[in-house]
Amino acid sequence: MDQSDLTQIAFDHAPVGIVMTSHRVIDSCNATFCRLSGYAAEDLLGQSFRLLYGSDAEFMQIRDIGLEPLRRSGDYADERILRHAGGHAIWCRFRARTLTPEDPLARIVMSFAPIATRSDGPALTPRERQVVSWLARGKTSKEIAQILGLSPRTIEDVRARLLKKFGVRNAALLLARLSDLGQ
Repeated sequence: MDQSDLTQIAFDHAPVGIVMTSHRVIDSCNATFCRLSGYAAEDLLGQSFRLLYGSDAEFMQIRDIGLEPLRRSGDYADERILRHAGGHAIWCRFRARTLTPEDPLARIVMSFAPIATRSDGPALTPRERQVVSWLARGKTSKEIAQILGLSPRTIEDVRARLLKKFGVRNAALLLARLSDLGQ
């Protein structure tokens, strides 16, 4: 085997999904990302990342979140929900590095690692995952309500349910607890 064969094997079998995009269109992806997303590589290549989000609004909102950090440092990370080919949500740790800081979305390398749901903690509903995902990005209940098109009271109810479910006093402790469960 030559070096390029070994590099391709390492790429395809990396423990995280890896994707290379140009302006949010998938140029290449590894086998791990295909398994994670439920799509075959030929169904992903040349497709907009919109395919992996639940709505146009979510796709547009997620774009703007990391732009400034990508311009400033070239790197960005968060936790986010992707839509699997089968229709269910996948909660992932996301990391991105732009190769073009002057135009961050022109060329990006991304990694996706699923956050496993372990049996030693309560399961999250899809709405709870949405709220937790935005809390992890530092959004307030009012901001989350605007993003999701819900009332602030609805978000407060979900937050209260999460705090009770995980036996914690505040959102910071909730996020720490969820991080511990997901590792």
